[in-house]
Amino acid sequence: MKGTTGRRRFISFFEHLLPGRIPNGANDAGTGAECKPELSLDARSAGPYAAGMGIRVGDTAPDFTLPKQDGSLVRLADLLGKGAVVLYFYPKDETPGCTAEACSFRDAYEDFKEAGAEVVGVSSDSAGTHQAFADHHRLPFTLVSDEGGKIRKRYGVPSTLGLVPGRVTYVIDAGGVVRHVFNSQLNPTKHVREALAALKKSSSR
Repeated sequence: MKGTTGRRRFISFFEHLLPGRIPNGANDAGTGAECKPELSLDARSAGPYAAGMGIRVGDTAPDFTLPKQDGSLVRLADLLGKGAVVLYFYPKDETPGCTAEACSFRDAYEDFKEAGAEVVGVSSDSAGTHQAFADHHRLPFTLVSDEGGKIRKRYGVPSTLGLVPGRVTYVIDAGGVVRHVFNSQLNPTKHVREALAALKKSSSR
């Protein structure tokens, strides 16, 4: 427990230290400041994903089975059998940026459902910590526990400065193909806008 608290404090400190920092009051999904750096990736993009270091647009999303907040197991393939999935990796429950992002996904959750997509958040927090986080902020979507970061590594999610787990969102169609990747550590609420825009783009094809 002490180690978990220490990591949360470090990530919160990190978010406030860098330029374009995320303000407190993260429960208000509209308070996220415009922050950089950020990188929106598509099939023509450059950077580490295009260099083959992580899952890219057009790749098949790696399947996984992980515990969700209530302790039961969830498999990505099962979710994809029902429609698209917005899979977002984030650093830590109850840090300012991660809370702003989660609440933003919460507030737009009906929009995702109308677009035929399910939202799934992934971090290394335990299922119990996820349950407390979901209860605290009334999150209606699934949070899965990737303790040890195995799935994060399979997706090639980069860390920030080699210290803080990355914040990357993947929009995956019902066929399991990644259609959009967005990577931004310090603009957490933009992940929601990017994901919704990608879903609308895919549905118009």
